[in-house]
Amino acid sequence: MKFRKLAGGAVAIVVIVAVAFVAYRLLKPEGPEPTPPIAGAAQDLPDDMSRGEYLTKAADCAACHTEKGGTPFAGGRPFQLPFGTIYATNLTPDEETGIGKWSDEAFVAAVREGVGSEGHLYPAMPYTSYTGMSRDDILAIKAYLESLPPVNQPTPENSLSFPFNQRWGMAFWNLAFFDETRFTPDSDQSDAWNRGAYLAGPLGHCGECHTPRNIGFAMQSHDYLAGTEVQGWKAYNTTSDSLYGIGSWSDDQLRGYLSRGHAPGRSSASGPMAEVVEYSLQHLTDGDIDALIAYLRSVEPEQGDRNVTVNVTPAAVEASNAVLPGDDAPVEDPHGRRLFEGDCAGCHQWNGIGRQTEYASLGGSSSVNDPTGTALIQVLLRGTSIEIDGVTQRMPGFGGVYSDTDIAAVANYVLAHFGDKEGTVTADEVAERRAGPAH
Repeated sequence: MKFRKLAGGAVAIVVIVAVAFVAYRLLKPEGPEPTPPIAGAAQDLPDDMSRGEYLTKAADCAACHTEKGGTPFAGGRPFQLPFGTIYATNLTPDEETGIGKWSDEAFVAAVREGVGSEGHLYPAMPYTSYTGMSRDDILAIKAYLESLPPVNQPTPENSLSFPFNQRWGMAFWNLAFFDETRFTPDSDQSDAWNRGAYLAGPLGHCGECHTPRNIGFAMQSHDYLAGTEVQGWKAYNTTSDSLYGIGSWSDDQLRGYLSRGHAPGRSSASGPMAEVVEYSLQHLTDGDIDALIAYLRSVEPEQGDRNVTVNVTPAAVEASNAVLPGDDAPVEDPHGRRLFEGDCAGCHQWNGIGRQTEYASLGGSSSVNDPTGTALIQVLLRGTSIEIDGVTQRMPGFGGVYSDTDIAAVANYVLAHFGDKEGTVTADEVAERRAGPAH
């Protein structure tokens, strides 16, 4: 009798899922396919770049589907989520472990509908944004991926706790949170603005990292681009808010950050954002960068939660020159200052301008103005690098030589000197970050 009840319950669940899936397939709103000049590749592509390659870069596929130190697009990169770890899949045309046998329909379904060869995908794959893409753009990406050398590299098995390891459960998640709607241009806006919206939304999926998640791990639409934490790093507020977002940035600063990973007088990209610039944004045309800026300027200002205010003229920096520090505010623990003096000042300089490269400048940086030190801890522990136009800019990590107490001390000193902020970094927090995901 007990077995019959269990079997009956299982059958009921299967029926409910099937009915829900059929209803979703019948009722899902799709809309017309986006068309150029809003969709598609930029008109002035470099001679050596195909349409599919450009769109693949704009969609930032390599950053997620390339394991650190591995073959591009061969997958295997881990993503640690609150309920376990998933791994990016192999996108090379290998017939056994990649997409070599995938039909056009199967590829489009994976990208726009979140249904892959093993069933429903998890929303770490940004199909919730990609769903707005045009079919032509997706197939151009597929054609480019199929032109790459095949790599036989199986994707590691996901390690997710129950019930998150049951893919069929994603059918319910999709019913609750997934709006499968194609991108629709706003007739009240210019082509440039709509192009920027398409680049930031369906293609570049900026919101997937910069928007807080709700309890169901779906993006909170009312806090779009308001900033959050991703994989142990801070994805800062990129709304038009002038205090917490990018509203007070100049166009030149935004252009520099998006295309080169450095905004003069502001931040340099690090961690996952550095990868976005390296793999994706630096390859966009000037026209597309300007379109992104036009769109971001219009995003509704949001303050977000636990965001930071940036002091671009902190007193200690103003009183310092390149080789000598000015009078700091009283430092309770001089250990952090000694560490900065011995290992950091030679590159960053006391006035934060940076000696060897502009990427070493600290003035106006969001990471040194965030009292929690979220991104700062990661950079100190693991370092960061970015390759722009074939030149690599790198800061080494100190996690191998600094203790947790050392990292906390230097982080709090940097926050006080370069941000005029009272840091709250503790050795225990550093230990937790050290044990967590790198990127």
